[in-house]
Amino acid sequence: MKVVVLGAGVVGVTSAWYLARSGHDVTVIDRQPGAGLETSFANGGQISPCHAEPWANPSTPKMAMKWFGREDAPLLFRWQRWDPALWAWGVRFLMNCTAQRTKVNIDRCLRVALYSRACLQSLRTETGIDYDQKTLGILHVYRDPASFEHACDAAQVMTGLGLTREVRTAAEAVTLEPALSAVGDELAGAIFTPGDESGDAHLFTRHLADLAARKGVAFRFDTTILGLELDGDRLASVATDKGRVRGDAFVIAMGSWSPKLTRQVGLNLPVYPAKGYSATVAVTDPAKAPMRAITDDEHKLVYSRLGDRLRCAGTAELAGWDRTMDMRRARAVAETSSRLFPGAGDFENAELWCGLRPVTPDSTPIIGRTRFANLFLNTGHGTLGWTMSCGSGRVLADIVSNRPPDIDLTGLGIDRFGRI
Repeated sequence: MKVVVLGAGVVGVTSAWYLARSGHDVTVIDRQPGAGLETSFANGGQISPCHAEPWANPSTPKMAMKWFGREDAPLLFRWQRWDPALWAWGVRFLMNCTAQRTKVNIDRCLRVALYSRACLQSLRTETGIDYDQKTLGILHVYRDPASFEHACDAAQVMTGLGLTREVRTAAEAVTLEPALSAVGDELAGAIFTPGDESGDAHLFTRHLADLAARKGVAFRFDTTILGLELDGDRLASVATDKGRVRGDAFVIAMGSWSPKLTRQVGLNLPVYPAKGYSATVAVTDPAKAPMRAITDDEHKLVYSRLGDRLRCAGTAELAGWDRTMDMRRARAVAETSSRLFPGAGDFENAELWCGLRPVTPDSTPIIGRTRFANLFLNTGHGTLGWTMSCGSGRVLADIVSNRPPDIDLTGLGIDRFGRI
């Protein structure tokens, strides 16, 4: 079967890889000149099932009000803009900010994330792919005792769902990661997830695209997708600036741009972009830079050591599809990072970046079929696209191939939002 994958980020490329392994003739289309050049380019670098607690949880509305009006806020909603898509998404988001919905959504996210981590490990063994990976776990650190207590409760839920999470004292956190010694006295505690990993998502995506091309996957880069062309209840082709591309099945893996495309055929996906920022820093003193991946809960920032670089990333700005970099927010990432790891690297000359992450109101991806017989979705992964990429790509290939997936797909499809 000829399958056309729309999008060559980490989710699109992993989808193409597993579809090709399943024996399909695969074509990938992307407007960029290469793979992984948008959201996958400079993200936080963490393979983090430990981040499965959704943004939509009981504490978020209170924190959003606390941060209201702050341009450097970790989570910034630009409600003052008249944006019907944001307001519609926001209503659904608030409906998910209950304890009951949070528990359901943790289960759904963790189901995909744990499976995906295992798929990545198998793929690495199978191919020998290298992407500056580290398998040293992820350490969450907390300064506020109340936040730490809440995190311990969430960690207990995740442990019950199969993810090993270990509560540690501040002193134990510094022992695990000596680079935290500068802030050790400020910490209320930490949670360590030994099975989680880190690595360069862009490097992984590029190398996997090369491996997929050797398996026969055709990549059409520098090609802008203009629209979807229907024939009854099926998709017949995709219109591009370089001609029409026909196929037997189509997979939309375009991240934040997915709803812009599906709207043409009446699918109003509840996916909204959250602009994230990162700073990539050249390490100048390896002893002062972390080796383990770190998550700083207070500032909502993550840190991953990628060879001789330190990736510092986080924050979220909901302001539509505008990819313009706000230099205040970008520099704040670098400045906050320099205070956590003083002397570790050249923070003043950090490479600053921003990208749009596709977030659903319940923080759970949308994977599976649509009401069109041969149109499939693999989008809405939010901040966990790198984490969930291999698992969702493999599940997607199973669905397209009419095979039973290895995990329960309940609650992962577009049907959970009703008819949209």
